[in-house]
Amino acid sequence: MSISKGYHVAVLGATGAVGQQMIKTLEKREFPIKKISFLSSARSAGTVLKFRGEDVVVEEATPDSFNGVDIALFSAGGSISKIFAPEAVKRGAIVIDNTSAYRMDEDVPLVVPEVNEQDLKLHKGIIANPNCSTIQMVVALEPIRKAFGLSKVIVSTYQAVSGSGTAAIQELHEQTKAIIHGEPFEPQVLPVKGDKKHYQIAFNAVPQIDKFMDNGFTFEEVKMINETKKIMHMPELKVAATCVRLPIETGHSESVYFEVEREGLTATGIQEVLSSAAGIVLEDNPSEQIYPMPANAVGKNDVFVGRIRKDLDEDKGFHMWVVSDNLLKGAAWNSVQIAESLINLGLV
Repeated sequence: MSISKGYHVAVLGATGAVGQQMIKTLEKREFPIKKISFLSSARSAGTVLKFRGEDVVVEEATPDSFNGVDIALFSAGGSISKIFAPEAVKRGAIVIDNTSAYRMDEDVPLVVPEVNEQDLKLHKGIIANPNCSTIQMVVALEPIRKAFGLSKVIVSTYQAVSGSGTAAIQELHEQTKAIIHGEPFEPQVLPVKGDKKHYQIAFNAVPQIDKFMDNGFTFEEVKMINETKKIMHMPELKVAATCVRLPIETGHSESVYFEVEREGLTATGIQEVLSSAAGIVLEDNPSEQIYPMPANAVGKNDVFVGRIRKDLDEDKGFHMWVVSDNLLKGAAWNSVQIAESLINLGLV
């Protein structure tokens, strides 16, 4: 489908939850596109999607699907990215990959534009989009790090089921209805579809996202730890994470404890820095019960921060509450934002 002057953009995984958001975001941002290609597995090929009011048929992805493509947005699973990303690069495309396949590859920039946009200049064809929970946290932490230094981060996440895809959303809906009506149900998706056991998510909190590692942390938690250090160029930063799935459809929340390097800082100092930071909306007025909530973040590109307070025992310690739409800033918007940065930096 040819539209106007601009770039040939391909979306791999176009029929998935994140792929759909990528398409909507490209439309909303009026991204300069001369041709759009929607790609998927053979199972979804033939599906007709709308783009800027016109029908676009989803095609089965093959290596030759990327001939002539300038920018390819990937969100079809890590194993698919491993197959097709090198093929796309061979054919001249820049791949922005939303899976974990390349995030910790030392030759692949892991980018959140508000934090490390300049790393895009180091790309060799593939750029990794970080984990959704990592993205919103580093957007909130980076202005603090620049102003006051940063030495330690401890985060507990409260993550929405949409992070596990459309099947998890459906499972939440079905379980909720079953419980309300007193009907039986059998969990089949969460916490991890490929793991040994599955647990109820409706009216529950499940302290497992991704599979467990030998050290007792889950892969999701280790992703947050390692990705934060890489994005912020701080291998020495102390980071710990506990990731929990809640019965929320969209919008991740995080309780973040962090320690700065400056002594005698107040919560007001943190608020002042965040109030003017790129990509952040400060919602922090406890006397009026104003604070971020996932229900209010859905459909918005920003990262919302509130509940900023100084720790009662540690002079350099602070707490904050960070919320964002995991399908947008946590995935689709950050990917499109990277593409916009590539254009602005003259890299495509």
